[in-house]
Amino acid sequence: MDLMQKLEILSDAAKYDAACTSSGVDRGGQKGGIGNCVKAGLCHSFAADGRCISLLKVLMTNRCIYNCKYCVNRVTNDTPRTAFTPRELADLTIQFYRRNYIEGLFLSSGIQRSPNYTCEQMLETLELLRGEYRFGGYIHVKAIPGADQELIERLGLLADRMSVNIELPSQKSLTLLAPNKTKESILKPMDFISRGIQQGRELVKYTGAPRFVPAGQSTQMIIGATPDTDYQILRLTQGLYRKYGLKRVFFSAYMPVQEDSLLPSLDTKPPLLREHRLYQADWLLRFYGFEAGELLDETHQSFHPLVDPKANWAINHMEQFPIEVNTAPYELLLRVPGIGVKSAKRILAARRSGQLDFAALKRLGVVLKRARFFLLCQGKLMEGVKATPEGVLRGLISQKDLELARLPQDAPEQLSLFERQPNQEDTMQCLTGQI
Repeated sequence: MDLMQKLEILSDAAKYDAACTSSGVDRGGQKGGIGNCVKAGLCHSFAADGRCISLLKVLMTNRCIYNCKYCVNRVTNDTPRTAFTPRELADLTIQFYRRNYIEGLFLSSGIQRSPNYTCEQMLETLELLRGEYRFGGYIHVKAIPGADQELIERLGLLADRMSVNIELPSQKSLTLLAPNKTKESILKPMDFISRGIQQGRELVKYTGAPRFVPAGQSTQMIIGATPDTDYQILRLTQGLYRKYGLKRVFFSAYMPVQEDSLLPSLDTKPPLLREHRLYQADWLLRFYGFEAGELLDETHQSFHPLVDPKANWAINHMEQFPIEVNTAPYELLLRVPGIGVKSAKRILAARRSGQLDFAALKRLGVVLKRARFFLLCQGKLMEGVKATPEGVLRGLISQKDLELARLPQDAPEQLSLFERQPNQEDTMQCLTGQI
């Protein structure tokens, strides 16, 4: 099989891995090397389904000894199999980078032969890039559960970011759909990477000390393949952030690719709106001071389809509103729909100079169409506002939310290296250096 065919198969097989994230690390170019890394980079180009496409995102191989029922690369699936050699993948990455088609590499893999063998192949690729090619660009690599810690440590000293996919939200679901994987085998390397990152931060004061996974680690879980609820998923997400200090938890709406009695049928639409609501809730956990147990609970385990999680929380806690904008603390301002982190900080700064009214709030960037139900300015509601439960709900349902709820939930397609328009010249030979 030639390199072109390998690239087509292994880039397509990697499209279910989420990688839409900034690099999170600065690394200047070095004399004699190639490439650099900017902390705010990598997020300027996205596929139609919202996933970042500025990385060369491929698998080392789609050969796999595991039989995860939800995975297109499962050992029992009849699909073309191939693998890059470390040299092939390193050369391909550098050729793409020199042509300014990518800013870095996202590398995952099926489990070929054993976790250690697979990890060794990935490690050899990174050693070629960082050593022989002196590549200073961004590299995100998936850690292989079950591989020796020594191998994971060596990977972490070469990669910018690492991730260990949690895959499914519970051990019960893993046992059912991924019998070769356990919660322990996934959390063990996650814990090792977390401790390595913390130790690396302590060593950074020593000049020349190697940096271990400087951009942190992330994980990904599949949404909709199992009966796990939004409440269970959000509690797990919060626990992962707190225990392992993750940079991001990514959610991936399940897209049926396999026929199996334990999985949703092939005509099931991916739960894209549910994925969207989980990302909104994740933002509230990380930047707005919310707890998972505040957004959902045992009696309400799913998000409202027509309003975002923050608005839904506010509707369910009307006893806390309205609040006086001129005296409310920052933490409470952040809980008002229509007030974000930036506008809350602007309110704090502006009210030091005098009393704010609704016109001033609008100038500060507050979305009054949403916030007006929850705020008092100098002891008064906005003129004409009646904060009845029905009126508040109608006011908080945005046109965007309605459009999201009405969207056909067809499986999105990641932008492919091999998509061609009518009469479009085939450029892939040029990309791989064959022209």
